Amino acid sequence: MSSVSRFLLMACIAAAFCGPAAFGQTSTPNLPKVLRVCADPNNLPYSNDQKQGFENQIADLIAKDFGMQVEYFWFRQGEKFFRRTLNSSVCDIVMGVPTGFDEAATTKPYYRSTYVFITRRDSHLDIASLDDPRLHTLKIGVHILGDANDNTPPVNALIHRGIVKNLVGYSIFGNLNEKDPSADVIRALQDGKVDVAIVWGPLGGYFSRNSSVPLEITPITADSKQPDMPFQFDIGIGVRERDTGWRDLLDRELDRRRAEISAILQNYGIPQAERSTQSASAREQTGRPE
Repeated sequence: MSSVSRFLLMACIAAAFCGPAAFGQTSTPNLPKVLRVCADPNNLPYSNDQKQGFENQIADLIAKDFGMQVEYFWFRQGEKFFRRTLNSSVCDIVMGVPTGFDEAATTKPYYRSTYVFITRRDSHLDIASLDDPRLHTLKIGVHILGDANDNTPPVNALIHRGIVKNLVGYSIFGNLNEKDPSADVIRALQDGKVDVAIVWGPLGGYFSRNSSVPLEITPITADSKQPDMPFQFDIGIGVRERDTGWRDLLDRELDRRRAEISAILQNYGIPQAERSTQSASAREQTGRPE
């Protein structure tokens, strides 16, 4: 897990440009010279410490418009991520946060995505529905979040159908010593260890596009047996609750750069769904840990 020394952390908090007062509640905050971003150092397609993720690219776009330099505080996403990063004032934004999240305020969404089925093209499975009877016998790779009652929507939907014994769980955290650990489930599909993977769209879209084994990706739009269960979710930029002026400024920036941001997302193979006003908890939405 990436971290900084206690000395550097305290120095950053103490520095005037690092203080939360830099943004505050005014409608036009005084912008510092540095855009401080908290991000995971090993979590493509979102971010990594080589700044190769789409969140890194969008942060660069925003910072350039504001005349700021991006500075990262790298911290592995997991339990207490927001408490130890954004809400400890070691940074001012987190680039990918589900709307309706309870540990941060969020901007208007800059993309909306969905869960997806992924299969090997040479398998000719063409799975397109949670009601496909073959799902009762195929090996299905899914992300597990760690708590027995804290599943992603696809896992809940499969359990509701009695599909349990053939699920193969992969930790959303993965092996931290490996590159792109959350992609373990995609690698299992490539290696034939599972027949189908069901994952959050950005992860699936990116690694399918860059796979050495041709893969097919199909969006999951709804659950016929549980129509109120959402599979598509809005993602915005997270800021501290008190930084309303900063949030409003970012909202205007996202509107202004909507086309450029969409192009970045397309370049990374991110499946984009039609935007909605729905919101839900972070774990329900993306499987990306709080």
